[in-house]
Amino acid sequence: MNSLFLAWQDDTSRAWFPVGRLTYDGLFYRFAYVQGAREAAAKAGFQPIYSFPDFEQVYSSSKLFPLFANRLLRPSRPDYADFVQWLNLPGENDPLALLARSGGNRKTDTFEVFPCPERDEQGQYQLHFFAHGLRYVPPETVEHLEGLPVGQELWMSHEFQNPYDPEALALKTPDQYNLGYCPRYLVSEVKRLREAGQKILVTVERVNAPPTPLQFRILCRLTADWPEGFEPFSGESYQLLVNQIAA
Repeated sequence: MNSLFLAWQDDTSRAWFPVGRLTYDGLFYRFAYVQGAREAAAKAGFQPIYSFPDFEQVYSSSKLFPLFANRLLRPSRPDYADFVQWLNLPGENDPLALLARSGGNRKTDTFEVFPCPERDEQGQYQLHFFAHGLRYVPPETVEHLEGLPVGQELWMSHEFQNPYDPEALALKTPDQYNLGYCPRYLVSEVKRLREAGQKILVTVERVNAPPTPLQFRILCRLTADWPEGFEPFSGESYQLLVNQIAA
């Protein structure tokens, strides 16, 4: 894992924007804003992040920037072992891999991180994510979902009547239980893969029982064949504002 995107959500409109990209080349971490930051500024008043005050600059550090480091549990924490188990990454100590899997959510702000997928050894598009929106699922349904078997296939269904997000992709079991939603950043990717004629498979990778926080309850795995010439997250919003950062 050597690349992550940073996303921001507007508190008022609930609109979601990619705003930056973090890379690591083995020596230096680099952060730069993407075109989505300009869009967020124009549409929702997004301001440059305090530690990255200039939209037109590439920031470099031999250590992980605090904005990202503070989104990870410290290994000295008593619940750290549980945390990496929730992520299904036992023994992993790469901070970007942990951020990519966890999403780096904090209650104190509206940022989220997500990975830029890479082609796996089988030539497939592969991405792990936790089901979002479980707080909107009835408690009795959540209890039902705790019995989901690993490998259970899930269906993605557009909720065009969703008053908050008409592009929402609901995750459903074959018996039509709704276990939450795909992350917003995946909606455009799913559309592009389908337009390229690819079958997308979503399966349950891990189910974490209570008292695991809801955002880490259902870990999913998405796979699809990688279309010829396909570049993930290549839309205009994801393009760097400056081109001096490693891809």
